[in-house]
Amino acid sequence: MDTHYDLDSVIRKVPDFPKPGVLFYDITGILAVPDAFRYCIDRLEEMCKDRSIDAIAGIEARGFIFAAPLAERLGVPLALVRKLGKLPGKAYEKSFELEYGCDTVCVHEVDVVAGTNVLLVDDLIATGGTLKAAASLFEEHGANVVGFLGVIGLPFLDYAQVLEGYPVDVLLEYNGE
Repeated sequence: MDTHYDLDSVIRKVPDFPKPGVLFYDITGILAVPDAFRYCIDRLEEMCKDRSIDAIAGIEARGFIFAAPLAERLGVPLALVRKLGKLPGKAYEKSFELEYGCDTVCVHEVDVVAGTNVLLVDDLIATGGTLKAAASLFEEHGANVVGFLGVIGLPFLDYAQVLEGYPVDVLLEYNGE
């Protein structure tokens, strides 16, 4: 396993996307460099070694990219947390507030198993709202959320406050500079 990779060197920072004043952290550079991607999955796997995890839940859409290989390596099922209307089967839904409106996340009912330990994975943890709503979906139906993993964290957006009480681990933090 690689012991270090400079992820910052492959993450593109795009100003004013998707709207003016927002700095977008683009993880596609990680995907273009196999060593960087492998490093991410290796590190995420390492972060799981002392946790009891029965399933991984990946957050739409970029979270799937990191959650799928992690679930495969851990030998656990992968559940997909998607936007409303994207899942073909019976799904649980959870609506939540955004700065500019409301959104809804969903998970197939068959993917939520009472008593199991679920780890939620996303590419970037910003305000924590989507992850909190996804965690609620699992917990309201009997699963235990054991924490959150992300490649990038933006602590200046106060996700720690929103996700208080859960372990939150990221590979790289940006503090808004």
